[in-house]
Amino acid sequence: MALGLLLPLAGCAGHGTASDPARAEVQRVLDRRAGALLGHDASAYGATGTRTGYTRLRALPLASFAYRVTSVRRTSSGAVAAADLRYRVAGYDTAPVDARRTLTLSRTADGAWYVSADRPAAHAEQQLWDQGTVTAVQGAHSLVLGAGQPAAALRPYARLADRAVPAVTRRWGTGWSRRVVVLVPRTLAGMAALLGSPAANYRGIAAVTTGEAAASGRAPADRVVVNPEAYSGLGDLGRQVVLTHETTHVATRAHTTAATPLWLSEGCADWTGYLDTGRTPTEIAPELARALADGQTPDALPTDKDFGFTSDPTELAEAYEGAWLACRLIADHWGPSRLIAFYDAVGTHTRRTGAVEDALKSVLGTTPADFTARWRAYLAAQLG
Repeated sequence: MALGLLLPLAGCAGHGTASDPARAEVQRVLDRRAGALLGHDASAYGATGTRTGYTRLRALPLASFAYRVTSVRRTSSGAVAAADLRYRVAGYDTAPVDARRTLTLSRTADGAWYVSADRPAAHAEQQLWDQGTVTAVQGAHSLVLGAGQPAAALRPYARLADRAVPAVTRRWGTGWSRRVVVLVPRTLAGMAALLGSPAANYRGIAAVTTGEAAASGRAPADRVVVNPEAYSGLGDLGRQVVLTHETTHVATRAHTTAATPLWLSEGCADWTGYLDTGRTPTEIAPELARALADGQTPDALPTDKDFGFTSDPTELAEAYEGAWLACRLIADHWGPSRLIAFYDAVGTHTRRTGAVEDALKSVLGTTPADFTARWRAYLAAQLG
């Protein structure tokens, strides 16, 4: 379903200087361009340059969209401008997403600036519309955005995301937006371009969640980014677990800080994702079960390095499985509410040192050594 753009302010602060007339002129052109996009005025948009952006963006429900020109470099054929783009998706983003853009401009016969290209700046992530025309499907609790894909291909994502949001809310409460934006590029390469990393880093990874933190420390722009190649290889249950896992990251973002170890954030996301699935520990943690059967019980909880996407696939699986069982142990032994309290307590710290130790003591009444021993025994009991 194509969604209409909402008409907000285009934003027009910090435009050029008296000593830089080209920069001020380009800023005014981009202000008109953004205003035309937000106002659904295709003719006015076309008067400022190429219409490609309008065609690709018109289905995206925008609450704001504004450029701030940071530099203009004259060329033999016109100019190249660097700009910061800030935009918000209506109903989902509480603060703008920031994107660095490079715009190529030429002069019309009457001397006006005209935008001939708008692309990501060097080393900057692509935006979804850089990959094709955006299609938007609105769910009850979700917005699914695809590039160059029909709505019919996106609706299954919305159905699963709509199940994930209430499932996560039941465990983590209502102190989050209870909405999720899912981006569905056409290929693994498209996913990697949205994340600004090599495609090899995400091969076999069905989805990731990324969020931009505003100056206030909020995370206004979480996006669940799907790897369609890995995701398509999953069954219905696997796809639901993936979207519930990623939605948990959205819900817990405000309580996830530099102090939060990946075993806790990924373990809690998996714990939430696998709840009520009916799967046994050995079905969920097959790699770790095989390791234990071979007499290889891990000595310590997984480190952040163990979760690297470029890690050995078996070792990566064991890290996720061990993290899931650590969080499941807390929920089983101390109760689900204590698991959530533990997560929040760790996140109140500003740095890693001492965070887990303090939370283990204050929330669970235990120590790192005791918890690790309990976890190793729990692995043997659940997977033996």
